[in-house]
Amino acid sequence: MSGKGDTTREQIVIAATRLFYGEGIRAVSMDAVAEKAGVTKKTLYYHFASKDELVAETIAARDQPTLELYMRWFAETEGTVADKVRGLFTRLGRSVDTPRWRGCGFLRTIAELANTPAHPAVKAGAAHKKRFEAWLETELRGHGVAGAAAVARQLVILLDGATTVMLIHRDLDYVDTAGRLALGLVETARSGRA
Repeated sequence: MSGKGDTTREQIVIAATRLFYGEGIRAVSMDAVAEKAGVTKKTLYYHFASKDELVAETIAARDQPTLELYMRWFAETEGTVADKVRGLFTRLGRSVDTPRWRGCGFLRTIAELANTPAHPAVKAGAAHKKRFEAWLETELRGHGVAGAAAVARQLVILLDGATTVMLIHRDLDYVDTAGRLALGLVETARSGRA
């Protein structure tokens, strides 16, 4: 929902994000975005020269809020670093357990645009995934986890795998199983350093 403080550009991004996530990028026309945003097509094209530019902006706009969400989940989980990592999966499971959830928006965008790897939205999605991995590596290193870079990469694979399989089967046990594996990975890495 757009608020009074939102600029026209922000209103367009919010509307496009909802439509792209709900219906898919290719299924949504610029006419539909303009209508949802409550702007004319002329106004829409004033702010975004192309649909590709708009898609890339919707991905870029979700980057920091998504990263901050995971940071908050990590910080709010009590216990060891392994518990905190497990908490990421627990909180992920809670957030995706809804009929409206349609998967990771970054992964869905990259998958939908897989035949155009140079697309700016694909690049923005890949950059988000790298930033997330770098943040996780920093946290692990700060908590004394040996081989933090390798462990962070393994955790990203588990998180992305869990969200993908959860989308397919709609069974939270996949997220829980990935969380238990993540806990074990971190505990093993920690004990290897001691």
